[in-house]
Amino acid sequence: MKNFLLLLIFLGTSTFAQAQWTTSFHISNRPFVGVNKQLGERWLPEFRVDVDNSFDYTGLELVVNYIFVKKDSYQFYGGLGGRANYYSGVVIPAGLNIYPFENKSFGFQMELAGVVGELSYLRGSTGIRYRFNKN
Repeated sequence: MKNFLLLLIFLGTSTFAQAQWTTSFHISNRPFVGVNKQLGERWLPEFRVDVDNSFDYTGLELVVNYIFVKKDSYQFYGGLGGRANYYSGVVIPAGLNIYPFENKSFGFQMELAGVVGELSYLRGSTGIRYRFNKN
């Protein structure tokens, strides 16, 4: 068991050290934070959690985004995912990440997402995004 735990720690540390991790904060009527790890050049799976409300009304979201247009100063993406706990359903996001500064780690994001489920609605958000280990 000890060797297995050491292997998991080693793999997790090396993955974190070489991966491009990103955090985001989306501002909307239901603000949420996200964490993602870019896989390859185009895939962005992201885990999101609603904030600014009680735990009873906290929604959890997992989306997998694909970057359709990738330039040095912006990215356009779309994806598919799911939402659980509060306002459960399918999530269909499309968004734009903009990195206007010389340091391309910090940027802004805009996203429009359709949520189809127990309550179907269209969610718009803006916010900030920070990329760790950006070369």
